[in-house]
Amino acid sequence: MIRKINQLTFISVFITLLAACGFQQPDYLTTINATDLNKTMQNEDVFLLDVHTPRQQHIKGTDLFIPYNAVEKYQSQLPQDKDTPIYLYCLGGPMGTTAAKSLHDLGYTTLINLEGGSNAWRRAGFQFE
Repeated sequence: MIRKINQLTFISVFITLLAACGFQQPDYLTTINATDLNKTMQNEDVFLLDVHTPRQQHIKGTDLFIPYNAVEKYQSQLPQDKDTPIYLYCLGGPMGTTAAKSLHDLGYTTLINLEGGSNAWRRAGFQFE
């Protein structure tokens, strides 16, 4: 009986922790889906940044590749105007979020992450270089 109560307590605590650790998107980062990014790229000149490691096949129109964990090291290659919108992507999304934090810390104000990364881009049937 005590063992069953301990198991139920453990399960209850575990579920509570999982709920509390739910991902919340930072307020300095917005997301865009593949279809909307493709439309934006057709109508505007955007700064598109691939941050996935290891290197992957780039979305057609990518301006720069910087590893998600080395953004500061490549700061000189980024737009000088910190209000320039930077569209980020990786394979699935998380590395883009991490890179966005570094860009935000460097003072960049308009950061947009491709929801689902290049996987979503591929599923939507859009082009790669």
